[in-house]
Amino acid sequence: METVEEEGPAPKPAAAARGYWRWSKEDFFPEPSFASWGAYRGALGATPARLRDRLLAGRSTDAAELGAMRRRSENEMRRCLNWWDLTWLGFGCHLGAGIFVLTGLESRDHAGPAGISAMLSVLCYAEFAVEIPVAGGSFAYLRVELGDVAAFVAAANLILESVIGTAAVARAWTSYLASLFNRPASAFRVRAPWVAEGYDELDPIASAVIAATATMAMLSTKGSSRLNWVASTLHLLVIAFIIVAGFLHAKPSNLTPFVPYGVPGVFRAAAVVYFAYGGFDSIANMAEETKNPSRDIPLGLIGSMSVITAIYCTMALVLSMMQPYTAIDRNAAYSVAFGAVGMRWMKYVVAVGALKGMTTVLLVGALGNARYATHIARSHIIPPVFALVHPRTGTPVHATALITAASACVAFFSSLDVLASLLSISTLFIFVMMAVALLVRRYHARGVTSRAHARRLVALLLAVVGSSAGIAACWGAAPERWVGYAALAPAWAAATLGVQLLVPVARAPRRWGVPLVPWLPSLSIATNLFLMGSLGAQAFVRFGVCTAVMMLYYVLVGLHATYDVAHDESGEVEEEGVDGNGVADEKAAAAVAAVDVEKSTAGGQ
Repeated sequence: METVEEEGPAPKPAAAARGYWRWSKEDFFPEPSFASWGAYRGALGATPARLRDRLLAGRSTDAAELGAMRRRSENEMRRCLNWWDLTWLGFGCHLGAGIFVLTGLESRDHAGPAGISAMLSVLCYAEFAVEIPVAGGSFAYLRVELGDVAAFVAAANLILESVIGTAAVARAWTSYLASLFNRPASAFRVRAPWVAEGYDELDPIASAVIAATATMAMLSTKGSSRLNWVASTLHLLVIAFIIVAGFLHAKPSNLTPFVPYGVPGVFRAAAVVYFAYGGFDSIANMAEETKNPSRDIPLGLIGSMSVITAIYCTMALVLSMMQPYTAIDRNAAYSVAFGAVGMRWMKYVVAVGALKGMTTVLLVGALGNARYATHIARSHIIPPVFALVHPRTGTPVHATALITAASACVAFFSSLDVLASLLSISTLFIFVMMAVALLVRRYHARGVTSRAHARRLVALLLAVVGSSAGIAACWGAAPERWVGYAALAPAWAAATLGVQLLVPVARAPRRWGVPLVPWLPSLSIATNLFLMGSLGAQAFVRFGVCTAVMMLYYVLVGLHATYDVAHDESGEVEEEGVDGNGVADEKAAAAVAAVDVEKSTAGGQ
């Protein structure tokens, strides 16, 4: 412990001497592999061996994520949030695009009135966030349980999700602003006929809104939370007014036909709308700034998600009863629907509510997305300069600027329908990985699980994933044929039961855990893969191309940076705390978490 205490504060004087704003090569690529072109050529020549090392020995630990990784930010993020803040942040990041944009788009084009369902993965996130309360979210959790390479795939998709999600909401913001001024949805965009279709409506307003909300997020976490609380309160009042007014003009006959595009349309809509629920990852990502993670995170996540799910279903039902599905406007569904029933003035209420809701989505997204990038940069997968926390604001300014610049560029060019399908498949993929990681966490621990049990766990997990993917493939190829389901559904159940009976539990949650393990995580795998299979082929093509580009970056840059850090001769390696004893690592992580809670309790009163 004495060594840790001596090493911990060491970077701070250097940071103060150099200042926060640094742009030298050493700040972006400090690893030996990038010291010179000769060193880089040597690193590239060792790529196969390094990739094997990261695949086989790339798992981090709870203690490393809570200790050495966080110290690389040089300054601490401030623990200033409680369950009340997290609950309202949950409202702020969900009551926007999904309610005011995608419910209209998917009810019109795919689902009809039945497009009101989406599957949630809150429980998996809550357990991880309580156990490993750091800013990395899914990236940190997967890095501990599945290793560097799997974590990189998640990290790349998380960044993609962050950028595209922010851009999608910002472009919707512009559409509702135009509606407020009685103009067409694209009135404030600039037509560019020389650009490919789907990317030819330039949106400078969307880029400006992204920059404005990100600036607030850079200045203060607690201040952003307070602003979100006020705006979300007003937004909920607007939503309540819309629901009441909508039901007063509802016609049950509009619910016929109830499933105009068939059951496949319902699941395709659920898969596309799913990304609007992905914001709870941002809430889990605020764990490092939460005063008491073991209490506040489950309360904030589960409480906000319960209310939000009810609101989503009610809003979708109102919209579907106000107009036939063929008359629902794709861009400004609620404004047009109220205009059609004679309440033209209501479109101003809807537009103001939508703008307010989507502004809080952008604000909370800016908070959470920057913390993704911060922890990813701590691992050196992206340049470590983006891991730095500003000493005065206690916020990751560099990381916020990185995500903001990328999101503003995408929002400037890309349309909402192009963005939504790509984002949904990315979100669903990450949720599958999270459920797998939770099963690995419960049934595998260093120094506890035998090799025989580890091999059995791998085989059973492959069976769960394979049977789930098979069910999704059967649905996509021939939904009406029951033979495939009759074979694959029992296979999924048998594999899940095998995990429960044939692999001993290696680790129990220290504070709060998902109930009914392995059944709930296994069901999460099956449902998320099923929804992935409901998306169109174009979404998979885009996802495949993006993943290939991400892996190219990893092989050329990320792999060598993380390898150098893991084998750093200074002794502070990523796998700090690994001594072959899973129990020892748990105790170390618990000790670090306990110290954090004590500090936050003392300083947050």
